[in-house]
Parts: sequence; C-alpha cells; structure tokens
Amino acid sequence: MKTRTKKTEPEKGFDTVKTFRAIKEKISLEMADMSFDQIKEYLKTNSAKLYEK
Repeated sequence: MKTRTKKTEPEKGFDTVKTFRAIKEKISLEMADMSFDQIKEYLKTNSAKLYEK
C-alpha cells in the first residue's frame, strides 16, 4: 500500500482576485454619477496611467 503525501500549497503573498475586485469597485464608485462623455474622458486620462510605467 502506497502512502500518500499531502501537498502543501505555498502561502499567497498577493491575492490577485481580491485586488482586482477592489480596483473595480473603486472605479465603479468614481464613475457612478458621470455622463457618457465624462466616462470617456475619465477612461482616457486614467487608462494612460497604466502605460506610463
């Protein structure tokens, strides 16, 4: 009879799903009362920040 060893998963230092949900929630709250044109401008100015790095 073979003995099974239990694989241990390493601890996560960064939770991608949790972080992504927090970012989406923040953006959603910021854009809640904006018009379509305001949202387009918001996305133009804020998405550019992602590519500056």
